[in-house]
Amino acid sequence: MPTYTALTTLMGEDRAEALGEALEKLQPEPIGVGVFEIEDDSGLWEVGAYYTEEPNLAFLELLSTAFEAKPFVVSEVPEVDWVAHVRRELAPVEAGRFFVYGSHDADKVPDDGRIALQIEATVAFGTGHHNTTLGCLLAWDRLFDGGFRPARVADIGCGTAVLAMAAAKVLPDAVIMASDIDKVAVDVALANVEINGLKGRIACMEAAGFAHPDLQKAPFDLVFANILKGPLIELAPEMARYTAPRGLVILSGLLVIQAEAVTAAYVAAGFTPVSRDDLGEWSALVLQRQ
Repeated sequence: MPTYTALTTLMGEDRAEALGEALEKLQPEPIGVGVFEIEDDSGLWEVGAYYTEEPNLAFLELLSTAFEAKPFVVSEVPEVDWVAHVRRELAPVEAGRFFVYGSHDADKVPDDGRIALQIEATVAFGTGHHNTTLGCLLAWDRLFDGGFRPARVADIGCGTAVLAMAAAKVLPDAVIMASDIDKVAVDVALANVEINGLKGRIACMEAAGFAHPDLQKAPFDLVFANILKGPLIELAPEMARYTAPRGLVILSGLLVIQAEAVTAAYVAAGFTPVSRDDLGEWSALVLQRQ
């Protein structure tokens, strides 16, 4: 069955949300509508609709005009097994002492003492290949080399839980928690924890930010948060509340052009910048609570 997408951009959250609601009332009815902020500080929002039959182009043109949006770009999506495709395309990732691989590359795991983390390409974010995850792994590797040994670790917005597992592999006595707002991601995290022989070492839970009783048994000596600029800034006060004095946070999911705004929010919340790594267009930040 063919699938179609209809995508446009426009200025302003309210107008974007209103356009999304209008799309849901069209015939043929879309199977889903998404409204997303484009994370480049431009103020632009993307609105997309997804169909199992070709949408009405005239109606879409009327809506784009009415909401002062760019003309919709309509495309037919080819039927692809994306998980199989990603498995073929993704090579193992080396991040300091960590070696991240999929089961299809098990024969490539080195025997030189590096720490292997098996992460499958699934619906959850964080295979280690994206520069945000890679930046967090490199920052953690560097901190560990420097003698940092946190006793309590949280991975907020954990996705596949690769960061929580990278901590668990080198901190055998630490209390480690991983949370995600998406239940599917939590299920993926639990599966990855078991695959990597860490069952019982990492508590995985569904939560938005620190909104879970177990996470509120703080403070944490180290917090990973590889999410997005907006949620990172919103979390800054909570991050200060649940991070131990002189504890560290490793933040990513933000573009290079967003790093200063995120840093400023955390400085205002009581953190001091420690380091910043720019990998391509993405940044990873390390800050310490004063």
